Amino acid sequence: MKKALIIGVNYYAHHKSLHGCVDDAYEVKNALERNADFTKNFDVFFDTAVDENTSITKKHLKHYISELFKDDSEVALFYFSGHGHLEDTGGYLVTSECEDGDDGVSMKEIIDMANNSKAKNKVIILDCCHSGHLGAANIGNSIFLSEGMTILTASTADQYASEVNGHGLFTNLLVDALNGGAANILGHITPGSVYAHIDQSLGAWKQRPMFKSNVKNFITLRMLNPSITLPDLRKITELFNNKAEHKLDPSYEPKSENPDKDNCEKFAIMQKYNRVNLVVPIDAEHMYFAAMESKACKLTALGEHYWNLVNQDRI
Repeated sequence: MKKALIIGVNYYAHHKSLHGCVDDAYEVKNALERNADFTKNFDVFFDTAVDENTSITKKHLKHYISELFKDDSEVALFYFSGHGHLEDTGGYLVTSECEDGDDGVSMKEIIDMANNSKAKNKVIILDCCHSGHLGAANIGNSIFLSEGMTILTASTADQYASEVNGHGLFTNLLVDALNGGAANILGHITPGSVYAHIDQSLGAWKQRPMFKSNVKNFITLRMLNPSITLPDLRKITELFNNKAEHKLDPSYEPKSENPDKDNCEKFAIMQKYNRVNLVVPIDAEHMYFAAMESKACKLTALGEHYWNLVNQDRI
């Protein structure tokens, strides 16, 4: 069972109301609820504050977070978009009724609830100012992240979270990552690949996302349709015995004068490898010319990585 709590807060009674947080929450919900093939992914509890009648209070938010982390689900994921606050006593997620920032839900309380959870994997994603304080140690205190914990935040503890075209810059990149930007060739999207995608998209002078984790293995947050099927990928060790180059000739090309059926089937798979950067032709611009000119193709560094995974029966 994979559970997700997704919260977006636009309405604030005593602070400047926001505009893009509810839309951002919807985007994250839509990305996480189902995989690319429409199979069920996360069971989502979704709430947003758009006006006084839909306010999300501290009491509400603490209850939601407690319910998220109270059982032994495979993955418990919490996403929040709204105001964040930082002062000497720590960091806070600001809810609709708060008069002062520290009236909100303490980031330390959230960490404590997650640390005490029986959920096998806990993922906390915050798009708010000062979100990087989550999981940070206060002076004189240490912060422990239990096994299976992953934290991904929009900015460091001292930074504000930026908006672009009415959407959070961080969440815009997060959704882009979940929709395919962070997928590997088998379609897996992990917290690590999401962070790498966001990190590469933000320059050194922009807000810096934070990533903190205590995990043995990355979980899959979402599945996309793979760039190449697993049966085809597993043939890589057969086609490149001991990682050696694969010698080609015109019989590999179906449009040649004397195509060989077996060779053509092998060549079709190697062309798929070429399209996902696992294989490149040697001394030829395209795989077609490598075959017609009796040259060869070889594994790329990424191809060698997947060759090793197949050879070690890791995939």
